[in-house]
Amino acid sequence: MSKCRFNTAIDVMGGTGTISYKLKQHGKNVCYNDRLRFNFHIGRAVVENNNVKLTTSDVRFLTQKHRGVEYDDFVERTFRGVFYTDKENNWIDTFIGNLKTFTSKYKTSLALASLFQSCIIKRPYNLFHRKNLYIRLADVRRSFGNKTTWDKSFEHWFDYFVREYNGCVFDSGNKTKAMNRDILDVPDDGYDVVYLDPPYTSQKNTVDYVEYYHFLEGLCMYLERGCESWKKAIDWNRKPLPINHPKSKWNDRSELHGAFEEVFKKFTPSMMAVSWNDIGYPHHDDLITLLKKYYGTVTMKSINYKYVLSPKQSRELLLFAR
Repeated sequence: MSKCRFNTAIDVMGGTGTISYKLKQHGKNVCYNDRLRFNFHIGRAVVENNNVKLTTSDVRFLTQKHRGVEYDDFVERTFRGVFYTDKENNWIDTFIGNLKTFTSKYKTSLALASLFQSCIIKRPYNLFHRKNLYIRLADVRRSFGNKTTWDKSFEHWFDYFVREYNGCVFDSGNKTKAMNRDILDVPDDGYDVVYLDPPYTSQKNTVDYVEYYHFLEGLCMYLERGCESWKKAIDWNRKPLPINHPKSKWNDRSELHGAFEEVFKKFTPSMMAVSWNDIGYPHHDDLITLLKKYYGTVTMKSINYKYVLSPKQSRELLLFAR
């Protein structure tokens, strides 16, 4: 792909925006897309946003209570003892109440992106799939995790991540855009390159990002549609109080081949770059065969990689079709 000349690209499952941002740094006209609302805000903050930053007064305003601002206590009363302490939950409620007064979409997205990272770094495993606040609070000898990191305040981490995200804002001089759509609803605007990095599926398991990050998705509902919207979406029969959501084709092994083919077919004749893994399902040989139905040449590059929680090393793959 390093020898491939292109000007326009779309990152159709953009996640935290790493690839889209890199493409922006390289002066490409880039479109970021992700169907998860919390990811979209990250993409809008650092990919679409060219010059707006949060000021010191913005940060101060967001982290304190003010007369005349309406505050709810939904997080504090709903998630007591689930992910954060009562004081931390109250801080999140205050933050959302303050953010509702913002009128700049880019400041809103920057603030949310910084909040999301603050929420994640204070979580064991950096996930929301379990009700496990007790892991943070237990007075025991620890074999994993970083209690010092967990116990630093939301104010500390929010200020830290605002500085990180502000430092990422720049104008490339080219067109940049962020969208929040299902991949098959993304308009085919004739991009030179389509980058596809779908949820990882092993021979045994699938990855459901809504399950892992439902709390962040709920915060978007809370801000944009009110607490009743989040309340109605919650599965109250499960301890981490996740959001009810329809199963995606990308989380259903029986649908995966069809999902890949729909994307390959939709974006032909754009060049296609697919991020995958040599122990993933479908096997990369099957994906190469599928790509060859729609493209003339398919090449594969690989690097050795080891995930933090995995005992085995695997190969990260890039399949490139044109």
